[in-house]
Amino acid sequence: MRLHLAAVALLCGTGAYCSAFAATGGGGGGESRRCGATSTSSVSCASRTFATKRRGVLPFALTAPRGGGGSSSSSSSALSSTAEDTAASSSSSIPPSSVSSAGISDGNWSLLSTRARSALLSLIESDEGRGAQRHVYGDWPEPGTEDEGKVRLGEQLADLDASYPGGLAAYISKARVLLKESADGTNPFADFVASVPEGEHLQYDALEPDPATGMTFAQAEQTGLTGIGDVTFVLVAGGLGERLGYSGIKLGLETNLVTHRSYLGMYVSYIQAMQRMAHVKTGRKETRIPLVIMTSGDTDAATRRLLSDNDNFGMDDDQISIVCQDKVPALMNTNAALSLDPSKDRWNVETKPHGHGDVHHLLLREGHIDRWTEDGKRHVVFLQDTNALIVNSVLPTLGVSIAKGFHMNSICIPRLAGEAAGAIARLEHKTDPEKSLVINVEYNQLDPLLKTQGDRKGDVPDPATGYSPFPGNSNILILEMDAYAKTLRGEDEGVVVEFVNPKYKDDTRTEFKKPTRLECMMQDIPKLFQKEMGSEANIGFTNFDRWFSFSPAKNSLESGVDAVLGGSNAPGTMSSAESDKYVQNQRKLKFAGMDVAVTEEDDLVPVAGIPVTPGPRIILCPGFAITQEEITNKIEGGRITDRSSLVLEGEGLVVKNLDLDGALVVRTGHDCEVEVDGLVVRNEGYALEEIPEEGEDADDEVPEEVAIRGYTMNKKEVMEIIIEEPGKYVVGKDGEVTKIL
Repeated sequence: MRLHLAAVALLCGTGAYCSAFAATGGGGGGESRRCGATSTSSVSCASRTFATKRRGVLPFALTAPRGGGGSSSSSSSALSSTAEDTAASSSSSIPPSSVSSAGISDGNWSLLSTRARSALLSLIESDEGRGAQRHVYGDWPEPGTEDEGKVRLGEQLADLDASYPGGLAAYISKARVLLKESADGTNPFADFVASVPEGEHLQYDALEPDPATGMTFAQAEQTGLTGIGDVTFVLVAGGLGERLGYSGIKLGLETNLVTHRSYLGMYVSYIQAMQRMAHVKTGRKETRIPLVIMTSGDTDAATRRLLSDNDNFGMDDDQISIVCQDKVPALMNTNAALSLDPSKDRWNVETKPHGHGDVHHLLLREGHIDRWTEDGKRHVVFLQDTNALIVNSVLPTLGVSIAKGFHMNSICIPRLAGEAAGAIARLEHKTDPEKSLVINVEYNQLDPLLKTQGDRKGDVPDPATGYSPFPGNSNILILEMDAYAKTLRGEDEGVVVEFVNPKYKDDTRTEFKKPTRLECMMQDIPKLFQKEMGSEANIGFTNFDRWFSFSPAKNSLESGVDAVLGGSNAPGTMSSAESDKYVQNQRKLKFAGMDVAVTEEDDLVPVAGIPVTPGPRIILCPGFAITQEEITNKIEGGRITDRSSLVLEGEGLVVKNLDLDGALVVRTGHDCEVEVDGLVVRNEGYALEEIPEEGEDADDEVPEEVAIRGYTMNKKEVMEIIIEEPGKYVVGKDGEVTKIL
């Protein structure tokens, strides 16, 4: 047991290619691998032996470094392994006629490994009669000149060929079709009529069910509790914090300056709290809730380091798995010609991220779907990296999914008409009901679609609510496992329908300003549901108030200030996300009966140009409560002044009649029952201090994860009560801790 009461002075100063085969926990016949830092700043993947089989291609074993474009040492290694490969398979050193006719000599062909020859042959044969890829395989210099580059290109083509279902030929074939549709201006929704789909509208403080849908928040949450032991989580985290003005990974950003808990730490603590509740609800102490994190070449090493430095935030090593998303070839024109950059490296295909839609294929390919099915998991929850509010929505949304039998359930928010955010819509096919589906429609597609139907007014507000009738998509999903597994095991193997978004040089719409690529989004999985299940696919949404579930950190301080000056009340900065977290907890404590001011829009005060709450700053950790019922049972009366800061953590913690004017932190361990009753706290507390922009008062020592907020937090004085030894305790008016059992 430890009681700490002190005055504290605290200065707050205190792109490379990566294959999805770089994953832990993978299934199939190969060993697991991981991404790691190379001698340069890029990330590459270690060697791995695996088998691949595609229609029309014989299965063969592959062992090689992946990605291409690496250092000269990796090129030398590839050249050495190729020599061994060539010696072992001399019969394949004579190129097929199609290769010879393409201009590749016997000597150059003999430089390449078996896997590189296979990929190059496939590329050449798929390009027959077109010549769109001749700049890749044609005009190679004679053997002895740039041989390392030829080998490196061959290995990269083999990597790209192996990582995409159907290989490079399939990728290029899809690209030609989509690029033609783009150039022709084809409307993908020409055969559909949009309507509002079935869903649930839940308000945290509403005691009566929504008249249209029939559930209260509390009912949905209680239903969700029946399924908490049978869920898995997937965290999509392939992005750096560059848009936020932060050089590290977004998962490493601190959600708030009161506790300094990172986004990844917060997500893990929520899963752990859910797991402990599952133990209580089900009596199955062996229940574990797994987490898969999808990284990219930019974030993989840093994500692993963040987990290692923090001992997985308390999770077991085999409870967290990482999959690394693919990159795909960049395309330089409407003929789907692979993009090379001769000025930099004629022997390297430019690659770009394929998109977070990769996550579905990776979960299947790395064996997670099979494992979860065998373990009896019933639902998969998909989270994004920097929206701390969203965890509050998981349990009630799970409850809606269980009650309504949704195969897919999107967490949504009220959406302003015309807002630059996707919307969930039901698209009814005009002639074939089996092609109808519920899916996200981007805002720039929704308005033109609505102008072709009904009153032809387009994306306009509902007069009764002031919002669009189509709910806004937060891109947080809950999928039912059986339907999801069936869909992923279908013909497409989880590769969601792709799209292309080229920026054309001129009106001929043939050449691009810069290379493009095929992209995919995880929220487009309904297209595969529809393909595999037809009209049986049951897809809906659950709508929550914005204050409860949506405040992502995605913009820099400067961009946020510009947005505010332009009239936006959602700047999307770290400071606004932190402020919204405090406001959310103000509302929760107010609902539980505590006397606490709730910051409304008119109450916000500008700090570094961003409107934020003046306080109180409240953090209710997942270890304290993850449900509305827990909060109302653990909070009784009390008051908190606007300038105060409060942190509560501990599943056995109950707080009655708190009188707080200052800063208070109460943390209790597992198996600790602690009742804080009548505690009076008076101290200097915590204060935000705006960072001077420049001049003598500017502080160059403020770390960037703090500086991107535009302020520091001066922790002047705090009462901190930490109880770790199991037992039963009471904390009285003066903060004295007494163990009673």
